[in-house]
Amino acid sequence: MSTRWFGQPVRRNEDERFLTGKGRYVDDLQPAATLHAAVLRSAVAHGRITHLDVEAARQLEGVLAVWTWQDLGDVWRPSPMVVPNEALIHPRTQYPLARDKVNYVGEAVAFVVATDRYIAEDACDLIEVEYEILPAVIDLENAVSGDTLVHEDVPNNVAATLTQQVGDIERAIAEADHVFTERLYIERSAAQPMETRAIVAQWDSAERVLTMWDTTQAPLSIRNGLAVLLGLPENSVRVVAPDVGGGFGVKIMMFYPEEVLVPLAAMRLGQPVKWAEDRREHLIASNHERGQMHEASIAVRSDGTILGVKDIFLHDAGAYTPYGIVVPIVTATQLPGPYRIRNYFSESRTVYTNKVPVTPYRGAGRPHGCYVMERLIDRVARELEMDRAEIRFKNMIGPDEFPWDVGLTFQDGAPTRYDSGNYPAGLQLALDRIDYAGFRDLQERRRREGRYVGLGMASYVEGTGIGPYEGAHVRVDGTAQRVVVATCVGTQGQGHETSFAQIVADELGVRPDQVEITTGDSRSMNWGSGTYASRSAVVTGNAIGAASHAVREKAVALAAELFEANPADIELRDERIFVAGSPDSGLPIWDIAVVANPIRYAYGTQAARAIALLKQRQGPPLPEGTEPGLEARKYFSPEQATFASGNHAVIVEVDPETGIVTILRYVAVHDCGNVINPMIVEGQVHGGVAQGIGGSFYERLVYDADGQPLSTTFMDYLIPTAMEVPNIEVDHLETPSPLNPLGIKGAGEAGVIPVPALMAQALEDALGPWGVRVTEMPLNPGQIRALVRDAETRATAAEDTR
Repeated sequence: MSTRWFGQPVRRNEDERFLTGKGRYVDDLQPAATLHAAVLRSAVAHGRITHLDVEAARQLEGVLAVWTWQDLGDVWRPSPMVVPNEALIHPRTQYPLARDKVNYVGEAVAFVVATDRYIAEDACDLIEVEYEILPAVIDLENAVSGDTLVHEDVPNNVAATLTQQVGDIERAIAEADHVFTERLYIERSAAQPMETRAIVAQWDSAERVLTMWDTTQAPLSIRNGLAVLLGLPENSVRVVAPDVGGGFGVKIMMFYPEEVLVPLAAMRLGQPVKWAEDRREHLIASNHERGQMHEASIAVRSDGTILGVKDIFLHDAGAYTPYGIVVPIVTATQLPGPYRIRNYFSESRTVYTNKVPVTPYRGAGRPHGCYVMERLIDRVARELEMDRAEIRFKNMIGPDEFPWDVGLTFQDGAPTRYDSGNYPAGLQLALDRIDYAGFRDLQERRRREGRYVGLGMASYVEGTGIGPYEGAHVRVDGTAQRVVVATCVGTQGQGHETSFAQIVADELGVRPDQVEITTGDSRSMNWGSGTYASRSAVVTGNAIGAASHAVREKAVALAAELFEANPADIELRDERIFVAGSPDSGLPIWDIAVVANPIRYAYGTQAARAIALLKQRQGPPLPEGTEPGLEARKYFSPEQATFASGNHAVIVEVDPETGIVTILRYVAVHDCGNVINPMIVEGQVHGGVAQGIGGSFYERLVYDADGQPLSTTFMDYLIPTAMEVPNIEVDHLETPSPLNPLGIKGAGEAGVIPVPALMAQALEDALGPWGVRVTEMPLNPGQIRALVRDAETRATAAEDTR
């Protein structure tokens, strides 16, 4: 029996390349005569440019160009709105270079190209720029007061107000036995990929072809935009995303200013131009996320049944809205999670501030929604003195209730309709793995020793696999004895070269290491979107599956003709194609590929038997209605998102004297439908949990009252290392999605979603003797210690009044 590769923990095909230093990143590229670029960025958060003099910079030896907005001509226009929405009534996107006003520290003001990066940086230092300083809008609640405006024509700094509702929330509140309200806050943080953003552009004036290597997650989107902006046919622009050292959302956007300026410079100067940001630039100029303030209420019966949830929140957009209001939409629609919420009201206001613009970062609004929902349920459990798990089980959607229509419109414009799942089973598995039943005894023993441990749990639903579509081309190369697959979806470490190969291998009866996957090259596919929103496996994987199946059908038809057999009796296995029951009498799949392309006979082939059989065929070598080659191109377009889910549980120990948190155990149960490669999914979960831990205790982008970023190096912006990330125990549930042939759902963002919520609960549980309440994330040790001191002060004051 042949091996079924789908579902197996196959070692990643790409790992040898990465582990031996043979990866190919943008910064590795150095075409002959490459010039280097640098960007002068605003030093103030909000101000009018009153003086800008670049002449000294232009005179510096080695400088070939110094541009301000006036030098850009027709290219000086705002970047496109990636995801428009009717509720976004005041959209604003960034220009490649600021003209008379800057709106955040880090905004691009001037662009320099020189013979090397050092000279380009020196030239930036020679540029004279003066500002009329304007008050900075930093605090979300102050922003909506309208006392100071980021954009003078946007009242109260509100870019959009979005309302979504289902049922009758006011009636639910009126009929409830209890209504509890929480004020909850998550501060902004940002993706910190190992590879910062980088671009190399080269213009071939003879062929009139622009080639750009970019650390983007969406090469086709960049290609299409550049073609319009630069007045070129689409086939004259090639965008390649080679190996990309992490994306996490920060590399989705179209465009960052440099993605316009670098190719324009290459075309004007007639030489390749290269730019790579340093880490400080990444922290102050590449897009951020998180940053929301919620006032949420939950209406319940005395037995813990949830009647309704009402959530009013502010979303920090930063200075511009290039990605529309996707993040608050996702927050609003994912907040109900796995719970039976029949009455729900959400109102979000997207607010401009003088900070770096906000676009999706791994989780993309989901951690906020999960945090709010789980904090509300924890409040109910505490107030009603109910078990935390019991109240969750009581309100979870059952496995017999799918499809479950949440009643809201998701980010793709389709219904938020859960397609499959078993939420109670996932929670029970997580609780069993963490030994929830025995935890209270452990907690009491530790407290007698003067140690404070706490357990947290959190559940989530993750919308994945959104459209519009992706495509794939699959070809059996008989000469090289490889299956070659091309898709424009890029990869940033997700293991696409392996998981996609496993899909192909099952269809064509070969091994995954015989499948060569090419990703991220706009020349390979003319249509597609990109890798984001946990969509690559669902959308591209199914396109690859469809193309592979079409190749299989073509191979079967050829073999049936050659062997004079019924197509239903043809099998593909172990690199051979044969009549069932007679594997030795068949042919290698590679020889069938040669038969499918007769012109190769002129160059010789080992497929002597296939040639002899083919000569028996009557008529032309290429029968009418067929195409040469054993290949196919297919697209997959989902009708709506698939909805993955998960349950995490953690045990932490907290030192109340220092506020230091130690994670003792971490359990993650995830359901992404049929699992292509469990090892890769576990890796995705591990990475997400690590980022969630960072967003709970370490990563916080801090601004002062003047809008100056205070977290501009890894000395100030902390990220967890291997010392802080615990061993993560992962279990899989598999409830196949009925929405695609492979039955899969996405997994890329799963790990990060529930972490702030369950860490907040675990902290409260550990610090139960003090009655600590957690209403914001992230929390550093000093803040945790302050919570303990405040609780002690309240307890002392209460004792004094008795």
